[in-house]
Amino acid sequence: MCGIVGYVGSGQALEVLLHGLTRLEYRGYDSAGLAVARPGSITIAKAEGKLSRLKGIVDPTALSGHLGIGHTRWATHGVPSDRNAHPHSDTSGDFVVVHNGIVENFRTLRDQLELRGVTFRSDTDTEVLAHLVAEAFDGDLTEAVRYAIGQAQGAYALVAMTAHRPDRIVAARMTSPLVVGLGENETFLASDIPAILKYTQRFQLVEDGEIVTVTEAGAAFETFSGNPIEKKPFTVDWETDSVFKGGFDHFMEKEIHEQPEVIARTMGTRIRAGADGGERVALEGLRWLDQSPDGVNRIRITACGTAYHAGLVGRILFEQLAGIPGEVAYAHELRYGNPLFEEGLLTLAISQSGETADTLAAGRLSREHGSRLLALTNVVGSSLAREADDVIYTWAGPEISVASTKAYIAMLVGETLLALEMGRRSGRLSPAEEGELVAELRGLPSKATRILESPDEIVRLAEELAKWPNVYFIGRGLDHATAMEGALKLKEISYIHAEAMPSGELKHGTLALISPGVPVVAVATNPQVHSKVLLGLQEVKARRGQVIAVAFEDDQEIGSVSDHVIRIPRTAHLLSPILAAIPLQLLAYHTARRLGRDIDQPRNLAKSVTVE
Repeated sequence: MCGIVGYVGSGQALEVLLHGLTRLEYRGYDSAGLAVARPGSITIAKAEGKLSRLKGIVDPTALSGHLGIGHTRWATHGVPSDRNAHPHSDTSGDFVVVHNGIVENFRTLRDQLELRGVTFRSDTDTEVLAHLVAEAFDGDLTEAVRYAIGQAQGAYALVAMTAHRPDRIVAARMTSPLVVGLGENETFLASDIPAILKYTQRFQLVEDGEIVTVTEAGAAFETFSGNPIEKKPFTVDWETDSVFKGGFDHFMEKEIHEQPEVIARTMGTRIRAGADGGERVALEGLRWLDQSPDGVNRIRITACGTAYHAGLVGRILFEQLAGIPGEVAYAHELRYGNPLFEEGLLTLAISQSGETADTLAAGRLSREHGSRLLALTNVVGSSLAREADDVIYTWAGPEISVASTKAYIAMLVGETLLALEMGRRSGRLSPAEEGELVAELRGLPSKATRILESPDEIVRLAEELAKWPNVYFIGRGLDHATAMEGALKLKEISYIHAEAMPSGELKHGTLALISPGVPVVAVATNPQVHSKVLLGLQEVKARRGQVIAVAFEDDQEIGSVSDHVIRIPRTAHLLSPILAAIPLQLLAYHTARRLGRDIDQPRNLAKSVTVE
């Protein structure tokens, strides 16, 4: 989950590296480092902690040069420290590498190198790669990298340079993301496009199993086995302002407030006028839906974290709108659980980045067993998007904060559109029923804006929540999925223990933990079980727990069993998770802010989980 940036060109590498690392710090912030090469020498600067510490020790004079690589780390092997920070070099210091991923056989490689007289200066798996590159170098850096990756097993993106060839960088990819940016007499490397979007809008993707040799003239691609690859650049038209805070104190706050626009953007041109004059969903590019819409007998959704919670919502939508049974599986459990595959199974893999290692592996497993793979992702050209049979993009734009907000909402909208399309095609939804839900979808951006315009009550509740070490979230059906996402948001950024469960489960054990004042956040938008939810809240009140309810603005009963009610605009219950998540995001944000947490970069976490 580390971030990599590289530069070769006529400009100063240091400025590019520090800018790129700033944009990539969300991928890991245990330590950071960079190296700049000049003919005959390489200078390295690195430090434990956030990038600000590295910036404080950088000497621009010592790091003057036109070729460099940088790295921001999320630790897997070796504790965060100066010695374990990247870049890592060989014994001579003439060969330097940065690395994102895991070298699974590093212990064996390290033992072999030590027997050949190599002395290691770190505890990382990465350092073996620096020594392997140095050992194989005979004037051709590309061949030396090819040798090193031939010895290594695992998932990685590797970037290497040497003082002996100060005109080039060589990179290799196996699973972990890497892109090339093309400029005028300069070329860039990065883990993510936003890291170098300031300098260019022309990119090339490094695919799995490829080596790329980067010079100021451009990039030469080849397979691990040495076969050349022709690759056309593509243009990214993101606004660079979209990766800045735009006047907000945190990226998370900015991204929460972007959600009305994200809802509208994800719907986009996917809603059109039907033959009857009403509006209907029109998803394009889903080949299986056009060719065999009746060929799906079951949907298996696989994802991790926030995307998993989106999958919980999707399962209910597919069952109720399209009449297709489904299941939701954590990707890391699915891939090792010997799952059953049958004809007519569609696998829906959800990942904001499209690079989540477990989700990618689960998707590959599904395809190997004959399941069609549909990706729901935010990143065009991501690994998941390229490997899937079909893709639904969410169009949430760059999401910088580690805690996902707008990407989650976009996932829910994408799943709703798919469920509506499948429901109409299967005949389960009449044009009138689809039209009613589409009209409700159309109204969601303005309703989301209304929630964001009235944060005062949420800020006051956050001050109360910040006093407690434990918070419980409950709901039923779709509300349970929303409760799980709300609990995760609070855990991620406030470090308060939060636990979510179905409302009916509270009395089967957890009620023993409810004592006077303990906060219980209840999501209550489900009309089918509304009376049952009220009974559960009465049980909490009987133990003098503190009930914070999220309910529709016209719910007259909820106040009788709640200490506080966060009101959201009325919408169709099947669409309620899109609105109900927003106040829970705000509640987590303001609680974390009250506690002085590092909201955009919570401890021990990273944005894109590209390791198992």
